[in-house]
Amino acid sequence: MDTYHTLKSEILKLNQDISSLFMKAKSIPGMFDYSFGDWEKTCETLPNQMREETMRVAIVGPIKSGKSTFLNSIFGDDYVKRGAGVVTSMVTRVRSGDRLRANLYFKTWDEVNAEIDEALVLFPSLNWRSENDKFDIRREKEREELRDALSALGAEQMITQDTRNINNVLLTSYLKGYDTVRGLLSAGAGTCQYADDQFGEHRAFASDEALAVYLRDIQLEINSGDLDSTVEIADCQGSDSPNPLHLAMIQEYLLLTHLIIYVISSRTGLRRADIKFLSMIKKMGILDNTLFVINCDFNEHESLDDLQALVAKVQAELALIKPSPKIYAFSSLFNLFRAQNAKLPRRDRLRFEQWQAERELTEFSGKETARFEYEFKHQLNQKRYALLLKNHLERLDVITSSMSNWIEIHQDILTRDADSAQSIILKVKQHRQRLHQIKTLIENTVSGATPKIKSELNSDVNRFFDPATGQVSVEINDFISSYRMLSEKYRNSLSVSGFSNTLALVFQEFKQSLDGFLTEVINPEVIQFVNLKENRIREYYGTIAGPYEAMIKEAFNEYEDVVEKAGVVLNHERHVKMELPAMEVVLRTTALQRPLLAAAMHYSAKMKTEAVMRLGFYRVLKNVSSLLKKPAKPRGEEALRALQSGVTRMKRETKKSVSYHLKDYRENLKFNYLFKLVEAVARSLSEGLLDYFHVYTTDLSTLLERINTEQSDKKRAAEVLEEMDRVSQDIFQRIKQVRKNIESSA
Repeated sequence: MDTYHTLKSEILKLNQDISSLFMKAKSIPGMFDYSFGDWEKTCETLPNQMREETMRVAIVGPIKSGKSTFLNSIFGDDYVKRGAGVVTSMVTRVRSGDRLRANLYFKTWDEVNAEIDEALVLFPSLNWRSENDKFDIRREKEREELRDALSALGAEQMITQDTRNINNVLLTSYLKGYDTVRGLLSAGAGTCQYADDQFGEHRAFASDEALAVYLRDIQLEINSGDLDSTVEIADCQGSDSPNPLHLAMIQEYLLLTHLIIYVISSRTGLRRADIKFLSMIKKMGILDNTLFVINCDFNEHESLDDLQALVAKVQAELALIKPSPKIYAFSSLFNLFRAQNAKLPRRDRLRFEQWQAERELTEFSGKETARFEYEFKHQLNQKRYALLLKNHLERLDVITSSMSNWIEIHQDILTRDADSAQSIILKVKQHRQRLHQIKTLIENTVSGATPKIKSELNSDVNRFFDPATGQVSVEINDFISSYRMLSEKYRNSLSVSGFSNTLALVFQEFKQSLDGFLTEVINPEVIQFVNLKENRIREYYGTIAGPYEAMIKEAFNEYEDVVEKAGVVLNHERHVKMELPAMEVVLRTTALQRPLLAAAMHYSAKMKTEAVMRLGFYRVLKNVSSLLKKPAKPRGEEALRALQSGVTRMKRETKKSVSYHLKDYRENLKFNYLFKLVEAVARSLSEGLLDYFHVYTTDLSTLLERINTEQSDKKRAAEVLEEMDRVSQDIFQRIKQVRKNIESSA
């Protein structure tokens, strides 16, 4: 068992032993109904919290960089299908499990139809539709009409910005895959599982665009490799995918990750698309969590010197974005072949044997692989120690420390006569009033501070998203205003494809450009802004916790003076170190998710209708000019003018749509995320501070009643408390040792 799991097991054992102390205390005669409040609740929920903790690793990089091969090499076989289609808008998540299992999560029919309706807004013409309501792919007539309409499109309508038109590929894929998936979908979220011998069947869904388009998510469980089930590795879409929505999905997953592995192909080195994507990650504030893997293709390099020259070049280029990047160069495919050795097909075996003869390259790759694996595990463990173990251990230390004092005080009272016991309880009760005042002050201060930080956040968010002067609105509106339609580019299309088809092409290219701008520029800026607000919340409550930490220490010292003067010696060492949990811990325990500014904007079909009407107006104007003997415009000029007017209208309507969308996002960000996060951090602070007070606000009269009862009850109580004291001291020493081990291992 590795160090992390050893420490985790010890914390779970400590938690179990502390819980046993509560049960032991309740075995004292007359104490059966006694409650230890939040202490018990903390211990009850801790095992589930530790079981649900997941370390997420994202594998990112451009298309064909070898991401899937790299992931397969980690688990030692071809589990993930390579070369997923360009419309596959999903992330494949992989974990270790006790068996081979693929869980496929499908979109609902409503989600499928909504995507189709969105794509149809930008379709050249909807005259082929016999239905006027929303599209429903389950209707056979609708499918037939759409199939005929797609087949009637020319080459210009199938290509947008030098790549396949995203909307038309989406529509075609939905039609092709319908018969295969219709039995798997339901009105709710459909799920399909392929396990054991059927596991490989999931690859068809991951690699075939016609099936992948119906998927929302894939999660694989693999019973090989040396990763445990708490680590999730995700194979993300290519960062240079032509669909901006894919990049938005990658961003969404990156916000959840603890470690990023960026894969660069040695065939291409660092490209412009890589620089662009890495700059975006840097703006998101997560580039520091990145390891770089140069995936070596041995066939591309004549010698080790050639490969090392490429590595040095990539390192120098990466250093411009991230100082001292951690780079590892090895062949994922060679590592995968080596793991598969016995079952390699003949063609792959020949390649493997050829590479094995290249001793310099393979030895270099092997050393780099070992170096990467060491750093990979170290990074995971380091983050797990800091985020997952330390927080739980400190909470258990507070409970154990306070529980030990509870035991010592009760032991002392139990040995006294009634008058002496009554005297000490009275003194403690008097001091409890001061402790209660501090407790109330803390509660009121934290509660009173919440509206202030909410007001500050409200102003900051409103200013950032202000429709007239806010950074986001200004940048988006400037982009829309500066967008230019190149008239000459569409002149030929007008004569060949007609006005309606050309208008649709213009709209599609504009939409793709805007979606790309939103995803590549605006989303990272919004993420950066939200990160700053999260840090501000933690900083704000941190300044509140500081003064009370000193006040609590002072109150504890006064309390100890009171009980020591009464003859009770508290030998237990006390730690009063108030630290707010990491923001990720708060987010995980509250299930809050950072909202992402969606890349998809909704475009009104009204814009297209007005453009067509404008074409008719220009044609009438031309006829009038002809009658008045005025010079006629060149043939097709009225169509270009109508097209320009359509673009102007499109830009105006898009600005309105963006303004509405940003307003909706702004309110969602405030009320459903930041304000709830404020309340969660405030609650965490209150619970952490008040944990220290539980033992000092305990009513000691319950045990006092035992003083005048039967001698056998007193004897039993003394025995139980003595045993509890021994256990608590042992727990305390074990906590100190675990803390020491965490600090030395992190």
